[in-house]
Amino acid sequence: MSQLAVTVIGPDRPGIIADVTEALAQVGVNLEDSTMTLLRGHFAMMIVCSGPLDPVREALEPLRGELVITVREVGPDTTHAPIGPPYLLAVHGADRPGIVSAVTRMIASVGGTVTDLSTRLSGSLYVLTAEVEIPPTAELATLQRALEITAEELGVGVTLRPTESDDL
Repeated sequence: MSQLAVTVIGPDRPGIIADVTEALAQVGVNLEDSTMTLLRGHFAMMIVCSGPLDPVREALEPLRGELVITVREVGPDTTHAPIGPPYLLAVHGADRPGIVSAVTRMIASVGGTVTDLSTRLSGSLYVLTAEVEIPPTAELATLQRALEITAEELGVGVTLRPTESDDL
C-alpha cells in the first residue's frame, strides 16, 4: 500500500464528501488525515491515506469533470514532532495584500511553524487565525514586539497567546 495525497477542488454542492469518501472506502482506503473547507463557494479537500494508487485513481475517475481531483504518492509517514508549545495567532483589520506573508514571516523568523491557518474576508474586514508552534528558545517578547510593529505597518490588529487545551 502506498501513502497517498488526494486533493479535491470544485464548486460546492451537497454530497461531495460522501461521494469522495465512499469511492475511497470501496477500494479499502482508510482516511488518516484530512481537511475540508469552503472557500467562497468552492469546496476544497485534502486527504492523506494509505491505499493502492491505480485503484484509487480509477475509483475517483467518475467524479472528475465538475471536480478537479489529484492523487499522488507521498513519502513515508512523517508524523509532525512539535517544535515547541502551541500558540493561537489572530489578525484582524482592513483587507490588503501581504498580511499573511508578513505575519507568517515573523513566526518563521524565530524558528516557529504554522500548523493550521485560516483566513476569511467579511466585507472589508480581514480575519486570520492560525495555530503556531514556537520553539522554547525563541525570545517571545521580541516576537510579540515584531508582530505588533508588523501589524501597525499593515494597519491590522494582532494577538499571540498560548493555546489552552480547550482551544484545540
